[in-house]
Amino acid sequence: MAKQQIERERLSIDVLPTEHRQIKVYATLHGKTIRDYILESVRERLRQESEEKELSVLSTRLEKDPILKKLWDNKKDAAYDKL
Repeated sequence: MAKQQIERERLSIDVLPTEHRQIKVYATLHGKTIRDYILESVRERLRQESEEKELSVLSTRLEKDPILKKLWDNKKDAAYDKL
């Protein structure tokens, strides 16, 4: 069975020699290639950015939607706000 080809784009960046060494060391410590280490790092950052955007949208909706605001602002769950 032939492998299905996934379309990819090439990304090339220039880094300082000290940054390259640091990336190489961290990749090695994690048992990864530089490529895999960088891709994992970028994907994690993209995931974080996506979560932050979702939280921002949710908080905006909370301010505009009185039902959500009432559910969110309640004394019973207020203890969790302090965590």
